[in-house]
Amino acid sequence: MANLVLVLLLPGLFLIINIISLPPLPARAISSCNGPCKSLDDCTGQLICIEGKCNDDPDQVGNNICKGSPPPKDNKCQPSGTKNCNGKSFSQFKCSPPVTSSTRALLTNNDFSEGGDGGGASSCDESFHENSERVVALSTGWFDGGSRCGKMIKITASNGRSVEAKVVDECDSVNGCDAEHAGQPPCKNNIVDGSDAVWNDLGLNIDDGVVPVTWSMA
Repeated sequence: MANLVLVLLLPGLFLIINIISLPPLPARAISSCNGPCKSLDDCTGQLICIEGKCNDDPDQVGNNICKGSPPPKDNKCQPSGTKNCNGKSFSQFKCSPPVTSSTRALLTNNDFSEGGDGGGASSCDESFHENSERVVALSTGWFDGGSRCGKMIKITASNGRSVEAKVVDECDSVNGCDAEHAGQPPCKNNIVDGSDAVWNDLGLNIDDGVVPVTWSMA
Protein backbone atom coordinates (compact mmCIF):
# COMPACT_ATOMS: atom_id res chain seq x y z
CA MET A 1 0.00 0.00 0.00
CA ALA A 2 1.64 3.29 -1.15
CA ASN A 3 1.28 6.70 0.42
CA LEU A 4 0.68 9.82 -1.64
CA VAL A 5 2.62 12.90 -0.48
CA LEU A 6 1.50 16.37 -1.55
CA VAL A 7 3.73 19.39 -1.10
CA LEU A 8 2.03 22.78 -1.11
CA LEU A 9 3.99 26.02 -1.37
CA LEU A 10 2.09 29.01 -0.12
CA PRO A 11 3.43 32.47 0.84
CA GLY A 12 5.01 32.09 4.25
CA LEU A 13 3.71 28.54 4.59
CA PHE A 14 5.20 25.21 3.71
CA LEU A 15 2.84 22.25 4.06
CA ILE A 16 3.43 18.59 3.56
CA ILE A 17 0.22 16.59 3.42
CA ASN A 18 0.58 12.85 3.77
CA ILE A 19 -2.45 11.10 2.34
CA ILE A 20 -2.68 7.44 3.20
CA SER A 21 -4.49 5.48 0.55
CA LEU A 22 -7.05 3.04 1.91
CA PRO A 23 -7.22 -0.53 0.61
CA PRO A 24 -10.26 -1.39 -1.49
CA LEU A 25 -13.19 -3.02 0.27
CA PRO A 26 -13.00 -6.80 0.13
CA ALA A 27 -15.33 -8.50 -2.33
CA ARG A 28 -18.07 -10.78 -1.05
CA ALA A 29 -16.57 -14.15 -0.17
CA ILE A 30 -17.70 -16.99 -2.40
CA SER A 31 -17.27 -20.48 -1.02
CA SER A 32 -16.52 -23.62 -3.01
CA CYS A 33 -17.07 -27.26 -1.98
CA ASN A 34 -17.51 -27.67 1.77
CA GLY A 35 -16.84 -23.97 2.30
CA PRO A 36 -18.85 -22.06 4.92
CA CYS A 37 -22.15 -20.48 3.88
CA LYS A 38 -25.31 -18.95 5.22
CA SER A 39 -27.30 -18.63 2.00
CA LEU A 40 -27.25 -19.68 -1.66
CA ASP A 41 -25.42 -16.46 -2.54
CA ASP A 42 -22.40 -17.61 -0.53
CA CYS A 43 -21.78 -20.64 -2.79
CA THR A 44 -20.12 -20.60 -6.19
CA GLY A 45 -21.64 -22.01 -9.39
CA GLN A 46 -24.42 -24.59 -8.97
CA LEU A 47 -23.54 -25.41 -5.36
CA ILE A 48 -26.16 -24.86 -2.66
CA CYS A 49 -25.91 -24.20 1.06
CA ILE A 50 -26.67 -27.34 3.12
CA GLU A 51 -26.22 -27.27 6.88
CA GLY A 52 -23.79 -24.37 6.72
CA LYS A 53 -21.56 -25.82 3.97
CA CYS A 54 -21.56 -25.46 0.17
CA ASN A 55 -22.31 -28.75 -1.52
CA ASP A 56 -23.85 -30.36 -4.60
CA ASP A 57 -27.58 -29.93 -5.10
CA PRO A 58 -28.95 -33.48 -4.59
CA ASP A 59 -31.94 -32.60 -6.80
CA GLN A 60 -29.79 -31.96 -9.86
CA VAL A 61 -29.04 -35.16 -11.77
CA GLY A 62 -25.38 -35.23 -12.79
CA ASN A 63 -24.35 -32.44 -10.45
CA ASN A 64 -21.34 -34.05 -8.74
CA ILE A 65 -18.92 -31.16 -8.52
CA CYS A 66 -17.96 -31.86 -4.91
CA LYS A 67 -18.29 -35.62 -4.94
CA GLY A 68 -15.82 -36.04 -7.78
CA SER A 69 -17.59 -39.09 -9.18
CA PRO A 70 -20.35 -39.55 -11.77
CA PRO A 71 -23.85 -40.61 -10.73
CA PRO A 72 -24.81 -44.27 -10.98
CA LYS A 73 -25.30 -45.31 -14.62
CA ASP A 74 -28.69 -46.83 -13.82
CA ASN A 75 -30.05 -43.53 -12.52
CA LYS A 76 -32.25 -42.58 -15.45
CA CYS A 77 -35.11 -41.03 -13.52
CA GLN A 78 -36.36 -38.01 -15.45
CA PRO A 79 -39.48 -35.83 -15.01
CA SER A 80 -42.67 -37.28 -16.47
CA GLY A 81 -44.43 -33.93 -16.74
CA THR A 82 -45.14 -30.59 -15.11
CA LYS A 83 -47.79 -29.61 -12.56
CA ASN A 84 -48.90 -25.99 -12.40
CA CYS A 85 -49.87 -24.82 -8.93
CA ASN A 86 -50.79 -21.25 -8.04
CA GLY A 87 -48.81 -19.87 -10.96
CA LYS A 88 -45.72 -22.01 -10.28
CA SER A 89 -44.51 -25.07 -12.18
CA PHE A 90 -43.39 -28.24 -10.41
CA SER A 91 -41.75 -31.26 -12.01
CA GLN A 92 -43.66 -34.55 -11.77
CA PHE A 93 -41.89 -37.87 -11.25
CA LYS A 94 -43.11 -41.45 -11.49
CA CYS A 95 -39.63 -42.72 -10.58
CA SER A 96 -36.95 -42.17 -7.95
CA PRO A 97 -33.19 -42.77 -7.84
CA PRO A 98 -32.25 -46.45 -7.37
CA VAL A 99 -32.30 -47.79 -3.81
CA THR A 100 -28.91 -48.83 -2.48
CA SER A 101 -27.41 -49.65 0.91
CA SER A 102 -27.00 -45.90 1.41
CA THR A 103 -29.54 -44.06 -0.72
CA ARG A 104 -29.20 -40.28 -0.68
CA ALA A 105 -32.43 -38.46 0.13
CA LEU A 106 -33.90 -35.28 1.53
CA LEU A 107 -35.67 -35.61 4.87
CA THR A 108 -38.75 -33.41 5.26
CA ASN A 109 -41.26 -33.19 8.10
CA ASN A 110 -44.88 -34.29 7.99
CA ASP A 111 -47.75 -34.32 10.47
CA PHE A 112 -49.45 -37.70 9.99
CA SER A 113 -52.16 -36.99 12.57
CA GLU A 114 -55.77 -36.17 11.69
CA GLY A 115 -56.02 -32.56 10.59
CA GLY A 116 -52.25 -32.37 10.03
CA ASP A 117 -50.44 -31.07 6.97
CA GLY A 118 -50.33 -34.55 5.46
CA GLY A 119 -53.91 -34.25 4.22
CA GLY A 120 -55.88 -37.51 4.28
CA ALA A 121 -55.17 -40.74 6.12
CA SER A 122 -52.02 -42.70 5.29
CA SER A 123 -52.52 -44.74 2.12
CA CYS A 124 -50.93 -47.94 3.47
CA ASP A 125 -53.38 -48.53 6.32
CA GLU A 126 -56.02 -45.80 5.83
CA SER A 127 -55.17 -44.56 9.31
CA PHE A 128 -53.77 -41.45 10.94
CA HIS A 129 -50.63 -41.63 13.06
CA GLU A 130 -49.49 -39.70 16.11
CA ASN A 131 -46.40 -37.52 15.88
CA SER A 132 -44.79 -39.73 18.53
CA GLU A 133 -44.71 -42.65 16.06
CA ARG A 134 -41.65 -43.19 13.88
CA VAL A 135 -43.38 -43.27 10.48
CA VAL A 136 -42.48 -41.99 7.01
CA ALA A 137 -43.84 -41.39 3.53
CA LEU A 138 -41.67 -42.10 0.49
CA SER A 139 -41.59 -40.42 -2.91
CA THR A 140 -43.69 -42.17 -5.55
CA GLY A 141 -40.82 -44.14 -7.11
CA TRP A 142 -39.55 -45.41 -3.76
CA PHE A 143 -43.09 -46.09 -2.55
CA ASP A 144 -43.30 -48.44 -5.54
CA GLY A 145 -47.05 -48.82 -5.72
CA GLY A 146 -47.27 -49.68 -2.02
CA SER A 147 -44.76 -52.55 -2.11
CA ARG A 148 -42.90 -50.99 0.84
CA CYS A 149 -46.04 -50.44 2.95
CA GLY A 150 -45.51 -51.53 6.54
CA LYS A 151 -41.81 -52.20 5.99
CA MET A 152 -39.07 -50.64 8.10
CA ILE A 153 -36.34 -48.45 6.67
CA LYS A 154 -33.16 -47.23 8.33
CA ILE A 155 -32.47 -43.49 8.11
CA THR A 156 -29.04 -42.05 8.89
CA ALA A 157 -28.30 -38.36 9.43
CA SER A 158 -25.00 -36.59 8.81
CA ASN A 159 -24.44 -36.44 12.58
CA GLY A 160 -24.05 -40.23 12.56
CA ARG A 161 -27.33 -41.00 14.31
CA SER A 162 -29.71 -43.57 12.81
CA VAL A 163 -33.32 -44.54 13.36
CA GLU A 164 -35.72 -47.13 11.97
CA ALA A 165 -39.15 -46.01 10.81
CA LYS A 166 -42.18 -47.65 9.22
CA VAL A 167 -43.41 -46.76 5.74
CA VAL A 168 -47.09 -45.79 5.99
CA ASP A 169 -47.70 -43.43 3.09
CA GLU A 170 -46.66 -42.08 -0.30
CA CYS A 171 -45.17 -38.64 -0.79
CA ASP A 172 -46.91 -38.15 -4.13
CA SER A 173 -44.44 -36.99 -6.78
CA VAL A 174 -47.10 -36.76 -9.50
CA ASN A 175 -50.20 -35.17 -8.01
CA GLY A 176 -50.75 -32.29 -5.61
CA CYS A 177 -52.18 -28.80 -5.04
CA ASP A 178 -55.57 -30.19 -4.00
CA ALA A 179 -57.47 -30.98 -0.80
CA GLU A 180 -56.27 -34.58 -0.78
CA HIS A 181 -52.68 -33.34 -0.61
CA ALA A 182 -53.46 -30.46 1.77
CA GLY A 183 -52.78 -27.98 -1.05
CA GLN A 184 -49.13 -28.98 -1.29
CA PRO A 185 -47.36 -29.37 -4.66
CA PRO A 186 -45.96 -32.73 -5.86
CA CYS A 187 -43.05 -34.05 -3.80
CA LYS A 188 -39.58 -34.21 -5.24
CA ASN A 189 -38.52 -37.69 -6.27
CA ASN A 190 -35.98 -38.13 -3.48
CA ILE A 191 -38.03 -37.42 -0.36
CA VAL A 192 -38.29 -39.28 2.94
CA ASP A 193 -41.12 -37.46 4.72
CA GLY A 194 -40.70 -38.19 8.42
CA SER A 195 -42.79 -37.63 11.52
CA ASP A 196 -41.66 -35.48 14.46
CA ALA A 197 -40.44 -38.63 16.22
CA VAL A 198 -38.09 -39.44 13.34
CA TRP A 199 -36.55 -35.97 13.43
CA ASN A 200 -36.26 -35.94 17.21
CA ASP A 201 -34.65 -39.38 17.41
CA LEU A 202 -32.12 -38.33 14.76
CA GLY A 203 -31.28 -35.27 16.84
CA LEU A 204 -32.32 -32.90 14.07
CA ASN A 205 -33.97 -29.50 14.25
CA ILE A 206 -37.43 -29.64 12.66
CA ASP A 207 -37.23 -25.92 11.94
CA ASP A 208 -34.50 -26.66 9.36
CA GLY A 209 -37.29 -27.98 7.11
CA VAL A 210 -35.14 -30.06 4.76
CA VAL A 211 -32.03 -32.05 5.72
CA PRO A 212 -29.92 -34.44 3.59
CA VAL A 213 -29.90 -38.03 4.87
CA THR A 214 -29.32 -41.54 3.60
CA TRP A 215 -31.64 -44.51 3.92
CA SER A 216 -31.86 -48.23 3.23
CA MET A 217 -34.20 -51.10 3.92
CA ALA A 218 -33.85 -52.19 7.56
